[in-house]
Amino acid sequence: MIHSIFLYLDPGSGSYLIQVIIAAILGALFYFKNLWWKVKAFFYKPKKKDDAADGDI
Repeated sequence: MIHSIFLYLDPGSGSYLIQVIIAAILGALFYFKNLWWKVKAFFYKPKKKDDAADGDI
């Protein structure tokens, strides 16, 4: 037996659904961007500054 499911999305529900999807995508991008920076910072050590390059004599 085939069951029909009727789904109604009014404009308010549709815009809310779009907001949720966009927020989830942006949240995931922000999370992975921060994770990538932490991984890079872990593996790359900052270069030591040369004492003579300060301009002090």
